[in-house]
Amino acid sequence: MSDIEESQRQKRIGTVLQQDLVEVLQGAATQGGMRGVLISVSKVKVTVDLGVAKVYLSIFPNDKAKELLEGIKSNTPVIRHELAQRTRHQLRRMPNLEFFIDDSLEYIDQIEKSLKGKENPIKDPTILDKRKKS
Repeated sequence: MSDIEESQRQKRIGTVLQQDLVEVLQGAATQGGMRGVLISVSKVKVTVDLGVAKVYLSIFPNDKAKELLEGIKSNTPVIRHELAQRTRHQLRRMPNLEFFIDDSLEYIDQIEKSLKGKENPIKDPTILDKRKKS
């Protein structure tokens, strides 16, 4: 097994966190007066030592993404506590949470629009923004 491949345990913990995070975040957005905002957790990657969970979020509408991400980051301790309550029978220790915007759908949409339009990113690669590796 390579170092890069996730273990079954990491995947299982990521799945548990992903399911509960969707409920916690969507509930918080609704209570916070952000009706009409959809938050989905596209993936959760847990480090080998199970100490950190990187949470990738898709937020719609996209123009609210940065504002919402800041709100989520500032409320990380509350979110982590809520998750710990929900997963206390499944996880012994709650990993630290790090939140990121998953812009892959937006990036795909941008590519499709470019391919359909006059601007072709294959002929002119400068059209598309470089993606940040995370």
